[in-house]
Amino acid sequence: MLITRRCVSFNPVIKVWAIIVLCAVQVTAAFAQDKTIDGIVFDNNSKERIARVNIVNTRTAESYYNNLKAEFKVKARSGDVLIFSKTGYFNDTVTLKNEATLVIYLKPSSVQLREVSIRSLVTPLDQYNRTKKDYTKIYGHIADKGLLSSISGQGAGLSIDALWNMVSKEGRNATHLRAIIDRDYRENVIDYRFNRTLVGSITGLDDVKLTDFMFKYRPSYYIVTSTNDYDFIKYIRTSYKRYLRNPEAFSLQPLISDDKTAP
Repeated sequence: MLITRRCVSFNPVIKVWAIIVLCAVQVTAAFAQDKTIDGIVFDNNSKERIARVNIVNTRTAESYYNNLKAEFKVKARSGDVLIFSKTGYFNDTVTLKNEATLVIYLKPSSVQLREVSIRSLVTPLDQYNRTKKDYTKIYGHIADKGLLSSISGQGAGLSIDALWNMVSKEGRNATHLRAIIDRDYRENVIDYRFNRTLVGSITGLDDVKLTDFMFKYRPSYYIVTSTNDYDFIKYIRTSYKRYLRNPEAFSLQPLISDDKTAP
């Protein structure tokens, strides 16, 4: 009995698998390489271009800005997360796939007032500058001089104007009045931004409850001047949640009269 043995060659199969693996490696390497992504940023409402938008790649922590034409170029790869941010707009987050060009629309975060209302408003800084002009002596050269002054050829010496400003009644009154004007300016800055229109639109409160909330959660001058619109709205929303949890918090205690009715 004749037994015939057949030899099976695996070379073609191995070659096919080798090609598949090689292609997969090349594709993975291609996806892992950074490439230049072009794009442009628009206002979601007006459809106008927005310049000076900050773009951050969360993987590399690299930060970019688009140009005055609202165009940008960033180095990124598939799977990277880009965050677009600008004062006055909500942040937008984009996860890259295979895009070569991005078109970004940022939504304004602030409440838009009518144009006629904006033109009719006097900003706190305008009012402050007008007040300074009305009290030129308070903000003049006398009030700004230091106690030490430079005397030609003799080094530092005492400033007569500064001494007068410290000890005279008129000087003390001027200093006190200037402090009041500066304090009023800071309060006006808070009122200008933390206004009933904005707070009411965010919280939905009105009338007495709106007044109560704004009194209890009035922000500081530092918060008003150091936060962008996104963070400021976030502060109002966070404060509103606290207000809903405990509306009686920060309430003033009722006055107790010491008068006793005689029997």
